[in-house]
Amino acid sequence: MIAPLGAGDVDDAVALWTHAGLTRPWNDAAGDFLRAVGGPSSVVLGIRADGELLGSAMVGHDGHRGWVYYLAVADAARGRGLGKQLMQAAEAWLVERGLPKIQFMVRTDNTAVLDFYDHLGYARQDVLVLGRRLDS
Repeated sequence: MIAPLGAGDVDDAVALWTHAGLTRPWNDAAGDFLRAVGGPSSVVLGIRADGELLGSAMVGHDGHRGWVYYLAVADAARGRGLGKQLMQAAEAWLVERGLPKIQFMVRTDNTAVLDFYDHLGYARQDVLVLGRRLDS
């Protein structure tokens, strides 16, 4: 069953994200998790079995667009549709809050993940993501 995670799940979530290759040394994954579970417009959804975190997705919104980050499924649990279930739960969470759009970022070299999202019916958007660090 998919349910919101809480602050006490930070270590399990960050371990899952790290193992899935989603973390980067310059990003504070634990800080990201804690901001999401403590914020009014975000959640981290998770799937557990026998106490083990098998999958998670961070979901949030800016009032118009919903965003998904850190979608991960443990290696041993892949191929069971958990990633699809997490995306459906993320979509439902956003629809419940009246958001008209969902989007997320995927690194261009992550072809397996791009194929996964293509299979779910997501289309590449004609946008360029710009950014800069504010914490350095």
